[in-house]
Amino acid sequence: MNAELAIAEIQRQVRELKDAKGFDITLEQRLAYLMTELGEVARETLKISRDGNDDTGKMSASGAESVAEALGMEIYDVIWNLLDLAEMAGVRNLEETFYKKASLNEGREW
Repeated sequence: MNAELAIAEIQRQVRELKDAKGFDITLEQRLAYLMTELGEVARETLKISRDGNDDTGKMSASGAESVAEALGMEIYDVIWNLLDLAEMAGVRNLEETFYKKASLNEGREW
């Protein structure tokens, strides 16, 4: 599997999976799914934060690995839903948008 997928390639994969599975939902439903997945990212992140604090005990190495893997899976779900939301809303070329936004951010004062 290619570890350096372009955004356009990931968008294509999202379209193909959505078509193959027959997902037919509204923009509002996709947004709700995205928010649900973001909550799952928060849950996994809090596990790392809570279980890694000195005052609550240390997470075992296998526990930390398990949570990190679960977090990665949830991040994937967020990205998948976000890319589908973009597609549904008519944002077709996110790669170009990323470069444009990055260029704008270079000159910004933070």
